[in-house]
Amino acid sequence: METRPYNSATNVVALQNLRARAVPDVPEDVDFLMEHLNDPNFDYYASPSSPTSSTTEVHELEHKKITMSEYSGGASDFDVESRVESMRYSTASRTATPSTFDYDDESPYPEVRAAVASIDDPTMHVNTFRMWVLGIFYTILISALNQFFSMRYPSVIITGIIAQLTALPLGKGMERVLPTTRFNTMGYTWSFNPGPFNVKEHVLITVMANVVVSGAYATDIVATQKVFYNQTLTTSYQLCLVLSTQLIGFSMGGLLRKFLVWPSSMIWPGALVTSALFNTLHKSFGKPEGRHISREKFFCIALGCSFIWYWVPGYLWTGLSMFNWVCWIAPDNVAVNALFGTSTGLGMGILTFDWSMISYIGNPLVTPWWSEANTAAALVICFWIITPIIYFTNTWFTAHLPISSYLTFDNTGLPYDAAQVVVNASFNVAQYEAYSPVFMTATMAVAYGVAFAAFSSVVVHTFLWYRRDIVRRFKSSLRDERDIHSRLMQAYPEVPQWWYVILGLVMLLLLFITVEIFPTDLPIWAVCVALGLAALLAIPVGMLQAITNQQIALNVMFEMIGAYLLPGKPIAVMIFKASAYMGTNQAVGFAGDLKLGHYMKVPPRLMFTAQVLAAFLSCIVVTLVQNWMFANIVDICTPTQPQFFVCPSTSTFGSASLLWGSIGPHHLFTPGAMYSPLLWFFAVGAFFPIPFYYLARRYPLSYWRYINIPVFFAGIGAMPPANGINFASWAIVGFIFQWCMRRYHFRWWMRYNYILSAGLDAGVALSMVVIFFLLQMPKGGITLNWWGNTFWQYTADAMGTPLYAMPPGETFGPSTWS
Repeated sequence: METRPYNSATNVVALQNLRARAVPDVPEDVDFLMEHLNDPNFDYYASPSSPTSSTTEVHELEHKKITMSEYSGGASDFDVESRVESMRYSTASRTATPSTFDYDDESPYPEVRAAVASIDDPTMHVNTFRMWVLGIFYTILISALNQFFSMRYPSVIITGIIAQLTALPLGKGMERVLPTTRFNTMGYTWSFNPGPFNVKEHVLITVMANVVVSGAYATDIVATQKVFYNQTLTTSYQLCLVLSTQLIGFSMGGLLRKFLVWPSSMIWPGALVTSALFNTLHKSFGKPEGRHISREKFFCIALGCSFIWYWVPGYLWTGLSMFNWVCWIAPDNVAVNALFGTSTGLGMGILTFDWSMISYIGNPLVTPWWSEANTAAALVICFWIITPIIYFTNTWFTAHLPISSYLTFDNTGLPYDAAQVVVNASFNVAQYEAYSPVFMTATMAVAYGVAFAAFSSVVVHTFLWYRRDIVRRFKSSLRDERDIHSRLMQAYPEVPQWWYVILGLVMLLLLFITVEIFPTDLPIWAVCVALGLAALLAIPVGMLQAITNQQIALNVMFEMIGAYLLPGKPIAVMIFKASAYMGTNQAVGFAGDLKLGHYMKVPPRLMFTAQVLAAFLSCIVVTLVQNWMFANIVDICTPTQPQFFVCPSTSTFGSASLLWGSIGPHHLFTPGAMYSPLLWFFAVGAFFPIPFYYLARRYPLSYWRYINIPVFFAGIGAMPPANGINFASWAIVGFIFQWCMRRYHFRWWMRYNYILSAGLDAGVALSMVVIFFLLQMPKGGITLNWWGNTFWQYTADAMGTPLYAMPPGETFGPSTWS
């Protein structure tokens, strides 16, 4: 029988019969295997039909009937504003050889097919008055509110999903009230109300809100300089620092489009949830669906149930959130509390009834199951096996401390007071030797080792798996992509590279001016090193997040590198970390938003303009709001502030600045120092990707290709402050929906999984806002004092009781240190 070269019509189910051999049975099929070997989301055993019949009819995403010979049908129910029935491209090859290049009329990934429409209407009005008004409104409002509440504890964050839900009725309202008169300005015809408020306008508004939700990272530098170092700062310095560090990453993100946005394998699971919600909100409202509940009704039910239920673990019975049920049985048993506690324990109790706890490290209905399985395995090995061994053997004196905490401690078991070893913003050796060395909890020590391993593993893993892809894509363009969504995006002009270059150069110049003119102690060469590291790691970190929905926390690594390069200069180390971390973080985040625009077919130049404008306005707003708060709120950033404006993130940021920038890593990790064995994790992270890479290539149809060492280490990077209950419950829910439901109820999963994900998140977000403003904020808050809300707070876990408690006046650890 003559074998056929692979194309999108090839039935790959027969590939399961292949054996790993030195000489392939079917060279064409093995080439196909090798082509997708580095993509764990690709299903070898899927059975797609021919391109012309590969639409989503079988998954009930569109009301169409497809035949092998012709296409006919109505517009997708995902795209109700579209006036185009279909823009499907022919599956004919670009070349004369059919096996050379075949177009795909549907994404090969069911996650994408479930959430993203494969048609587009390029005639939709996007650059509209109402889009800019609402986008700027949400940018200013969310920036101001989140900056204000970020300095309070307990706090609340206005998330992008709230903007996404509320922008639709506002947009529809403006559609009704704005005049439809057309104006002609310098040859450009425009109107306040060009037509129905559509999904692309909605996407841009939401993207502008998403850009500013996290605020500006550098505001913590400014607050730390004021609170910890008692420095007086000019507004010009603050604006220059915040703008330059916040926007410089956008230029990197734009230059990475060919690596992180255009390839179909970069699915960006987080963008899929947002896309599914957009398509649900803009579907024909009230349109009956005979065989099943409509998506918009399902979303409303999920949102309502989530909103109502969160009142139980979030306010009425908080013990169901911090569900350390084993500790309720033995509240004074330190060993039991260390293992099963959820405040300062390892969280082996597994269960929680609070969706905000389950989704604390990410939405389990979004992350692929193979990625969740890697993270769950890492949790068990690193934190449920290695960490207890370290703790109960008193390695590094950890038994004198709680088993888990993000704080560092002195030799009396109290939180480390770094201010005692700093004089005039500089490290004082004599006072350090008179005070105490720094001690870390068992989970914190393991977390540092895991961070070291993640850093080296992502570099090695990217080189092994993606080096050829990266080299090839340096020469590729959007027109080289066979993906249906990339082909549809060719209707819009791309953002020229020089736009990103100009933005990067302007922000780089502004950063140089900031560190040179103002007293930062940061030389320009160190800024170049920071940005070089950011650019070097942007591609591997972005690829990992695009494929696995897992982020690598590099702030610790950047802070450590900065501390080695700039010893005894805490302010310089802070700015070094901010430049490197925000360079990578903003580049990846910018690319993720571009992928959302790619899925929703938003013109790229408008995406660029909206993101840059939102970030620029946000930097100004957060700086002004923070200055107003320092000028008008009495005792701000002090533990006894009456309205609870204790600045929790600034306290953590400042403590890290004093620890790393002042004391420095050479007192912790240099060979011979107490925690120097953790440096071996660099070698561990660099080694383990290699054997699993060769095992996957030797047995391409085996489970070896799903073992991802960077995900293994980076997936548990949130612990502490996260604990085992966050990871375990997240993995259990992920197993139910991303494996069981996807495997055995695929049609339900295709239709409702991402809608359920968005509904649960939106319900919790809205409920948190209502509870905060209605019950927690007014007049010091209204609390329910009963057993379900108080008992769990009096366990050894909640009180942070160590295994070996120190009597007053005594110390532990070495007798001398330097």
